[in-house]
Amino acid sequence: MELTTVWFVLIAVLWIGYFTLEGFDFGVGLLLPVLAHDDTERRVMINTIGPVWDGNEVWLLVAGGATFAAFPEWYATLFSGFYLPLLLILIALIVRGLAFEYRAKRPDARWKARWDLAIIVGSLVPSVLWGVAFANILRGVPIDSDFEYAGGFFDLLNPYALLGGLTTLALFVTHGALFVALKTDGEIRHRARNLAVPSVAVTAVLAVAFLTWTQQQTGTTGSAVAFVLAALALVGAGLAARVGREGWAFAGTFVTIALAVAGMFLALFPDVMPSTLAGGASLTTTNAAATSYTLKIMTVTAVVFTPLVLAYQGWTYWVFRKRIATHHIPAAAESASVR
Repeated sequence: MELTTVWFVLIAVLWIGYFTLEGFDFGVGLLLPVLAHDDTERRVMINTIGPVWDGNEVWLLVAGGATFAAFPEWYATLFSGFYLPLLLILIALIVRGLAFEYRAKRPDARWKARWDLAIIVGSLVPSVLWGVAFANILRGVPIDSDFEYAGGFFDLLNPYALLGGLTTLALFVTHGALFVALKTDGEIRHRARNLAVPSVAVTAVLAVAFLTWTQQQTGTTGSAVAFVLAALALVGAGLAARVGREGWAFAGTFVTIALAVAGMFLALFPDVMPSTLAGGASLTTTNAAATSYTLKIMTVTAVVFTPLVLAYQGWTYWVFRKRIATHHIPAAAESASVR
């Protein structure tokens, strides 16, 4: 297998890791006003992701860095053409991170309410725009013969891309609801589980429509298999949630997201950014790649450090594996950044 293909696969794996892990983070933030009825319950929900949310974002940083190093032409065209949506995502992630850190700095209810809103908006914007961005990459965008993006911002807001945004939003809400049900106890757990069942149904409709549309446009045999398995995993998640098996249900949405993202990369290959212009040039794993020497150095680095990162993150999830409930939250005012 050529190193360009190897790094295309590795970048796909990084995006799978990001969406499966950060996806439930976004879902928890989106559901903050829905599942939590008072400040103590909001603190419980934030505590479910408090130890892991920043670690989950590392997958995004590594995916961006790997794209820059392995496929510089892809990175340059993507970040110049999608500048505004990516900037909005970046701002949302920064504001969301600040909200986690600053929410507990003052006991004032209005202060907390403002940062809660920042968490909600900071979760909503990426949840929608990541779907819009990836849908446009799959659909193709106007790229000229010099690999320059020749469209505008509103070219990205086409029906297919908007459906992609709604699909990722619904997936993350469902994923987050099941994570809350898995990680909490008491009333919040029951509310999350009750919400997850109808949420799975809505998500299934959107996901099937989007993945079917994707398959008709650019699909391959491999992507078709991945999409069908993703749909079956989502159905399994709904059935498990209905009978109260939160662990299996969360695993179902985890697998759904992983297979859906894998299917999208299978549908994209060997392109990395197709062009819709008649005289344009699509970016592929070959013409967008860095030099062979660069890819070799990157491969050695990845082989050495990737297992260490995975082991550390796995250990983090193991340490913070227990459920939490309102009785675990002290009545005194918070002094830590995320309590």
